[in-house]
Amino acid sequence: MGPDSDSASNPNGGWGGRAQGLFVKAAVLIGGAVLLKRLTKSKTRWDHARIVADSLSGEKFSKEQASRDPDNFFNIRMLTCPAAEMVDGSKLLYLEQAFWRTPQKPFRQRFYMVKPCPKELKCDVEVSSYAIREVEEYKNFCDRPRDQRPLPEEVIGDIGEHLTTIHLRRCDRGKRCLYEGSTPPGGFPNSWQNGATYSTSELAVLKNNEIHTWDRGFDDDGNQVWGVKAGPYEFKPAPSSSYSDMFSPLNFPPQQFFEKRIEGSFVLQE
Repeated sequence: MGPDSDSASNPNGGWGGRAQGLFVKAAVLIGGAVLLKRLTKSKTRWDHARIVADSLSGEKFSKEQASRDPDNFFNIRMLTCPAAEMVDGSKLLYLEQAFWRTPQKPFRQRFYMVKPCPKELKCDVEVSSYAIREVEEYKNFCDRPRDQRPLPEEVIGDIGEHLTTIHLRRCDRGKRCLYEGSTPPGGFPNSWQNGATYSTSELAVLKNNEIHTWDRGFDDDGNQVWGVKAGPYEFKPAPSSSYSDMFSPLNFPPQQFFEKRIEGSFVLQE
């Protein structure tokens, strides 16, 4: 059979086959372009807020940092979980911090409200912290079954005094963090402890849900009067625990050493 036999029997066969092939290639290219556009589509303001809220949530520890630098850092458990959603879509999270060996006795309890930054500000996500009115009712909130927690409408009613607001921006490419930011210059009024008149907070959201926080109090002269001076606390998601961890020296410092360091390192529940 000669090379032109198909064309002879079907004069349009060669062109039809080429046209069909071109159509398939065009469809693949268009489909690929649409998929690429979807994958690279810029995130909305609410997408950024959701990412930050999800990254803050969960059980995290500063164990690795305390192991590296026990003179400046404790092994702290930070536990955060969703508590309610506001009418405007803002996420309200409950946060508590406790020493690893006594998780049932948190020394810090807060509400975090996470939402997009106001459009007039050059930031992406706004994280505000609030005191809790009926604080005793929220101890171990995240550890309880949902039917044993205050209802969302009760949670919203228990939002207390506004404490701080942190403005987060997306980190530049190549940095370890995803979002980072701090309180505005001058911080927020704060007279909780040790003669402080204002406080500042810094927050960084890293990959793998790692969180870095740095809260400090200052007096009128700008002297730091509470908070860690060595740098931010580094909280990493909880690893699989082992029974031997319960007896780690990191979790049982000498009593007199513990009492001496605790004052000024943290603002206990005010």
